[in-house]
Amino acid sequence: MPARDDTEAIPQRQGIQSIEVGTRLLRALAASQRSMMLRDVARNAGMPAAKARRYLVSFMRMGLVEQDANTGRYDLGEFALELGLASLARLDPVRLAGPVLDDLCEQIGATVALAMWGNHGATCVRWVEAGGAVTVTLRTGVVLPLTTSATGLAFSAFYRSPYLKKMLDAEVQATAEAAGKTSAEVMSTLTLQLEDIRRDGMSRAAGSMTPGINGVSAPVFGHTGRMVAAVTALGVVGSFDVALDSSIAQGTREAAATLSRRLGYGSSDGAAGEQTTASVSAAPQVSR
Repeated sequence: MPARDDTEAIPQRQGIQSIEVGTRLLRALAASQRSMMLRDVARNAGMPAAKARRYLVSFMRMGLVEQDANTGRYDLGEFALELGLASLARLDPVRLAGPVLDDLCEQIGATVALAMWGNHGATCVRWVEAGGAVTVTLRTGVVLPLTTSATGLAFSAFYRSPYLKKMLDAEVQATAEAAGKTSAEVMSTLTLQLEDIRRDGMSRAAGSMTPGINGVSAPVFGHTGRMVAAVTALGVVGSFDVALDSSIAQGTREAAATLSRRLGYGSSDGAAGEQTTASVSAAPQVSR
């Protein structure tokens, strides 16, 4: 028996063409922000209206599509919603972040990490160490301060939780006592800092948490538009540029945006913009 040539192209698996064709209608409905007339669905799917209608009738029987009895317009049905919700429920930020963090670490040559909100605050759940003569390590499970770390500041600016507000107040009080200032003074400075972070879309910390270490962090949003994690990059002062236009900051922001999209955030540019605005406006606000 002749040896198999591994370079030979593997034949494509045979499927059901009619299902693949019909899926174009579902994609057309999913891409629309409202219900559609038959002619519009057919045009966007690239097929004749008569053919589209036959597919839509079958999809309605399955619950994937529904039709308004009064207007005749079509929209996604209850079963389509169930499938979408089931898919979203299976999305794991930590698992999906793996290749994103690996790519970011290789791109910027710095230690990168993913943090999520835990019982004790912003917690590192995964990290990738960059190789080199001098490296920065971050232990999994460590809780980052809310006001002196890039990760904590990202959560302070974008995350929504009543517990965060309590932790933030306690941290501000401790900072004020250590610096011989009033809580109002510290809170006023922090409020301005958080406003800048929301405007820039990411946080920065220059040696404030650990002397000699800089950090940048960007929020990751889920399909509901709420922050679910933060992507952080860390490096040594002098070789780690925290400027907003630096390759490190831009790479970190792009990595967070990539992970957000994989978690279902922003089905279109317009929707993403609306969700970002909603997330920022709904984030915990500190009073001066």
